[in-house]
Amino acid sequence: MQQATSPLRPLILGSTSRYRRQLLERLQLPFDVAAPDVDETPLPGESPRDLALRLALAKAQAVAAQHPQAIVIGSDQVADLNGKPLGKPGNHERATLQLREMRGHSMVFHTAVSVVCLETGFAQTELAPVRVRFRSLDDAEIERYLCAEQPYDCAGSAKSEGLGITLLDAIESDDPTALIGLPLIRTCQMLRAAGVMLP
Repeated sequence: MQQATSPLRPLILGSTSRYRRQLLERLQLPFDVAAPDVDETPLPGESPRDLALRLALAKAQAVAAQHPQAIVIGSDQVADLNGKPLGKPGNHERATLQLREMRGHSMVFHTAVSVVCLETGFAQTELAPVRVRFRSLDDAEIERYLCAEQPYDCAGSAKSEGLGITLLDAIESDDPTALIGLPLIRTCQMLRAAGVMLP
């Protein structure tokens, strides 16, 4: 029954991230974008993994509450350096500190995605962890990179889809777009389960 009615359901991306919007456009589905009103402050003792899962679902639910007939996608990413969450740096100084802290280390980017439709009661959340190993960067390399790409709106201060790939030794993932911000393999699985027709 969901398969039959899904073409009538609007699809909404509950995110203002241009990276997630560009990734979702790959699926060639019509969709709208809505900003979720969610407090992203970590809870006391909350792990980076649990934070990503909670916020992805909260974002989808917040937008779905305004559009109960729609199928809503929410997503969140938290960088995890030995249990310490690293968010978006926001400026050059904090990005420099993040990259200095990460150089020579492996870390995990926890990317969570939720698909929710209140009208049908559908709700699923999945996690796509990505392990990234940073090169032993010197301060001059960090400075050149940040001046060139200015990745201040990216968790972990590096854009792997751009020049940031030069900072890395390895990426391990079973969902290749997860590091950019939206794991499309898992997203497609959940959209199909929600009744969305995909090629």
